[in-house]
Amino acid sequence: MELDTKLYITGSDGKKYMGIGVLWLLEEIDKSKSLRSASINMGLSYSKAYGMLKRLEDEVGRPFVERKRGGATREGLELTPFARSYMDLYREFQTSAKEAAEKEFVSFREKVETLIEEDRNG
Repeated sequence: MELDTKLYITGSDGKKYMGIGVLWLLEEIDKSKSLRSASINMGLSYSKAYGMLKRLEDEVGRPFVERKRGGATREGLELTPFARSYMDLYREFQTSAKEAAEKEFVSFREKVETLIEEDRNG
């Protein structure tokens, strides 16, 4: 018996806007400086990646990327300082929430094992 946790933050409409996939998308944008490249690297359609980013920005009410003009391609994305801080907070939250869930799961598993043993013994 193992525990598999998936954490999502939802908006008032109940739809997800933040989870590990969105975090990975932001990390890919940071590496590639491009939403298109990030979506390709993750195996997502551009429209899916764009929707994930837009939903996050709409729900939080802050921009997560700045569009840069200039250079050979005249385009590029840069994460905002807010985005970087948000990502750090989300990583901390995810780590502590998973640790708490694991602790509770250990207790649950021990109780189930005791219950099974008691049931076998009559």
